[in-house]
Order: sequence, then C-alpha cells, then structure tokens
Amino acid sequence: MRQAAEILRVETRGRGLVKFTHAACDWVDAQGMQTGLLTLFCRHTSASLLIQENADPDVRRDLETYFETIAPEDPGRYIHDTEGPDDMPAHIRTALTQTQLGVPLISGRLQLGTWQGIYLFEHRREGSTRQVALHLIGE
Repeated sequence: MRQAAEILRVETRGRGLVKFTHAACDWVDAQGMQTGLLTLFCRHTSASLLIQENADPDVRRDLETYFETIAPEDPGRYIHDTEGPDDMPAHIRTALTQTQLGVPLISGRLQLGTWQGIYLFEHRREGSTRQVALHLIGE
C-alpha cells in the first residue's frame, strides 16, 4: 500500500464553481497507482467542494442562484461580520455543502461518472487562491 499527498491551489474569481477535475486527475495519474481512494479536503471555511454536472453550465448557475436565496448577503441578518457582509453567508453555504470528497481509483482512473466534475465552490465575492489537500492511498 502506498500513499501520496499534495496541496493543490485553485484560483477563484469570486462566487461560483471552479472546475479542477483535470488538475486532480493529472496529479493522480502522476502517482502511478491503479487501485485506491483519492480524498480531497478544502482547507477553508468559506469555500467547499462538490462533484457536480460538468456538461450544462445552467446547472452551476442554478446552484449559485439557489445558494444566494437560502444564504443571502444581508447585513441586518447576521451577527458575524468581521470580514465583511459576504463572510457569514459564505460560512452558511459551506456548512450546507461539503469540505471533503472521496473518489475511488479503479484501473488507474478516478471513477467519476460521465457527467461529473470536481468543483471548488467559492462562496465569497472576491477571488482568492484556495487550497485543496489531496491524499491518495492505494497500490
């Protein structure tokens, strides 16, 4: 059994989904393993990870609109505003999604479905460099 780990940096341009499937797959390919499990972990409390539709961009737009509805930026609504009015809604959105994903590796390939992509979901207005820890265990 072998292990490999890396910190992947994902650049965002503000709120929205940033696909990084290819970067994750390229890193896994470079490890030369055939069978195992890739764990991805977002090292932030105002961004999250999703496996989501990768063909129709309307799905991503609808997700962004939905989260704007359930966790709006409303200064009178939240107590926490230390980092600005978009910070508490970002924490709520992260709490409702996930910061960790697991994807099986079989026959040297991540077993994502035909229409699945790996995304970082940025919940803040401003762009940022986000860190995603990758850990692969396998053989």
